[in-house]
Amino acid sequence: MKKISTMSFSRRDVLKTTATAALITAMRSAFPSGAFASTGAPEVRGAKLGYIALTDAAPLVIAKEKGLFEKHGLPDVDVAKQASWGATRDNLVLGGEANGIDGAHILSPLPFLMQTGKVTQNNQPVPMSILARLNYDSQGISVAKEYAETGVGLDASKLKAVFAAKKAAGKEIKAAMTFPGGTHDLWLRYWLAAGGIDPDKDVSTIVVPPPQMVANMKVGNMDVFCVGEPWNEQLVNQGIGFTACTTGEIWKGHPEKAFAMRTDWIEKNPNATKALLMAIMEAQQWCDRMENKDEMAAILGKRQWFNVPPVDVLGRLKGDINYGNGRTEKATNLYMKFWAGGVSYPFQSHDAWFITENIRWGKFAPNTDIKSLVGKVNREDVWRAAAKDLGVASADIPSSTSRGKETFFDGKIFDPENPSAYLDSLSIKAAT
Repeated sequence: MKKISTMSFSRRDVLKTTATAALITAMRSAFPSGAFASTGAPEVRGAKLGYIALTDAAPLVIAKEKGLFEKHGLPDVDVAKQASWGATRDNLVLGGEANGIDGAHILSPLPFLMQTGKVTQNNQPVPMSILARLNYDSQGISVAKEYAETGVGLDASKLKAVFAAKKAAGKEIKAAMTFPGGTHDLWLRYWLAAGGIDPDKDVSTIVVPPPQMVANMKVGNMDVFCVGEPWNEQLVNQGIGFTACTTGEIWKGHPEKAFAMRTDWIEKNPNATKALLMAIMEAQQWCDRMENKDEMAAILGKRQWFNVPPVDVLGRLKGDINYGNGRTEKATNLYMKFWAGGVSYPFQSHDAWFITENIRWGKFAPNTDIKSLVGKVNREDVWRAAAKDLGVASADIPSSTSRGKETFFDGKIFDPENPSAYLDSLSIKAAT
C-alpha cells in the first residue's frame, strides 16, 4: 500500500492563565484516560463540522458539550446539524470558507466517492481525508409491520416470495437507505442479496434522510429500510414496524461512520487537525463507558441535537434490543462501540471492503486500484500522531493498518489482500 508521509508537529505553548489551568484540571478529572498532551498551537480557533442526527455522531456532540475542543485549543468549533448526507456532501464541497463545512461525521465510503468525483456536481473530485473511525455496529434493518408474519430476521429469504407476489401484482417494493454507496446502502444490499433478493432487480432502492425514515414508513412509503439509531428504536417504540436484524449480526464488529475533513483544510492547519482529533478521541473514550450511557442519551435527545426522547437512544446504546416482533434481547454485545478494541483507528483494510462492495454494485469500475485509492484518503498516520500526543497506551494503538480477514454471517470471507476472490464468491452483484 502506498506509504503516506507522517506530518511533523511541535509542542504547544503552555497555557498561562489561572482560569484556563482550572479548566484543564477539571477536564483531566472528567477524562482521566487521556492525558493533556500538547502539540504546536492550532493555526485557527475552530472549524465548521457537520453531523447527522444519528447516535454515531455522539463523539462530535460530546466533544462540543464537554468542552473538549476548547481543552485542545479550539474554542470556536461549530458542530452543525445537516439535513441529509447529500447536504453533508454539498457543504463539504463548499468548504467552511464558503459557508459550508470543513469536516464531518460521515458515511465511511462517502469520502472515497467524493475524492473520485462519483457523487459531486460535474464529477469534480474533492480531495478528502478520513482521520478516524467513529464507531462500530448498531445500525439496523427494519421492516414494515405488514411483513411480521413472514418471520423475517437475519435471513432475508423469507421476504423473497412475498416481495415477488407483491411485485407481480403491480406494486413497487421500496427499500430505503440514506445515500447511494453509503454504509446503509451496503448493509441493506448485502442482507437482501444473501437472501437471494437482487437489490437492483427485485426491489427499488430509494434515498431517505435518517430522521425521516420513521415518518415515511408510517405513511407506507417503504417496505424496508436500513439506518442507524435512534431511528430503528423509535420505529419499534411507535409500533410502526420491527427490526429484522442489527448490522452487527451481519458483520460483528463492523466499521461504520468516520470523521473526515477536506484535505486542503488539513494541509493548511495540521496542528488544528490533530487538536480536533484529540478532542474527538477523548469524547470516544467517554462515550464508550457504560456508566455514561444515560447522560449520553439525555444529551443527544436535546432539541438542539436530535430532538428525540432519550428512551429512543438509550436501549440499544446498552445492547438492550426490542426487535418489535416479540423478540427482545438484554445486555447483548450488539451495542454501539466507540473506543475499546481499536474502534477509533481507521483500519485501511476496512476501507478496502467499502470500496470493494461499491465495485460489486457498480459505483466504482472493476479495475479500480483499491490500495492506491485507500492510500490517498485514509490518513491513519495522522491518527497515530494524535494518539501518541494524547497519551494513548501503545497497546491501544493497532500495529497494522489491516485487521485481516473478515467473516460475514453467511460465511463469506473478505481478504483485504485479495478483494477479487471475495467478489468472485458473490452470486448476486452488478460487477463482472
